[in-house]
Amino acid sequence: MNTLDQFEKYVILEKGTERPFSGKYDNFYEDGLYICKQCDIELFKSSSKFSSGSGWPSFDSALENVLEIADKDGFRTEIVCKNCNAHLGHVFKGEQFTPTNTRHCVNSVSLKFISKDNFPKAYFAAGCFWGVEYFFEKLDGVVSAVSGYMGGDIENPTYEMVCSKTTGHIETVEVSYDDSKISFEELTKLFFKIHNFTQTDGQGPDIGPQYISAIFYTNLQEKNIVENIINKLHTMGYFVATKLIDATPHKFYKAEEYHQDYYAKKGTIPYCHKLTNIEI
Repeated sequence: MNTLDQFEKYVILEKGTERPFSGKYDNFYEDGLYICKQCDIELFKSSSKFSSGSGWPSFDSALENVLEIADKDGFRTEIVCKNCNAHLGHVFKGEQFTPTNTRHCVNSVSLKFISKDNFPKAYFAAGCFWGVEYFFEKLDGVVSAVSGYMGGDIENPTYEMVCSKTTGHIETVEVSYDDSKISFEELTKLFFKIHNFTQTDGQGPDIGPQYISAIFYTNLQEKNIVENIINKLHTMGYFVATKLIDATPHKFYKAEEYHQDYYAKKGTIPYCHKLTNIEI
C-alpha cells in the first residue's frame, strides 16, 4: 500500500470529500488511465471521463475494480476500490449526462493518473476509425484507443485533407496497452476479427485509400507476429489485403476531437465493423 498524507487519509480512509472544483483532475482530459491512490489498481479509463459541471471528476463507466456499496447515509451509493476498500466517491444514475446514464463522481485525491505515453503503442487501420476505436476500447488491458491519421507526408492533416485522398494518410487507431495484461498478438487477432481484411479498396461502404486495411509495425517482433498470423490466414484459405507498413518514418496525428469516442458519445454501435468468430 502507498503512504498517504493527512488529507488523503481523510478522504480515502475516513470517507471524506474534497471541496468542489479543487481537485487536480476536475478539469483534466489527457488520454491515459486512472488508478487507485492507495494500491495502484486500475479504476477508470480516460475515455469514460466527461464534464458534468459538478466540480469533481466524472466518469460514465468504471473498470471492474470499482465496487458499488450502500452508503451509510441510507440513500446514496458509495464507490470504493475493490482491492483495498479506498473511498472514491459516489455513483449517480438517471441524470442523462451521457448515453450510459451514469456518473461516477470521484475525488481527485483518491486517484493517480498514468499517461498513455507510459505504455507501449500499436497502430491499426481497418476502415473508418470510429468502429476500430470502439472495439479496441472494450478490451481489458487497453489503456486508450485514439483515432487519427498515419502514413502520409503532410504534417498535421485535417479530416477534410485526408478525405481528399491526396495526402497519403490512412485512418488509423493508436492503441496504448498494458503489456502485462494483453499482448500485441492478442491485439492483432482482434484487428483481423473486426473487419473484412480481404477488401482491397476500403472497408464496407467506405471506399478510398484512407480506409484500407493496414498495420504499422514499430519493431521486427511486431512484424513477425503479424506475418505469422497472415500466413495462418492464408493456410485457412483467406486472401489478406492488409498492408504491413514500417511505422518508423511515419508520425501518428490525432484526429479532431469530434472523432474521438464517437460511438460512445452517440450511444450507438458501429455500422461497418462487427466482431466475428473467426478462429486465428
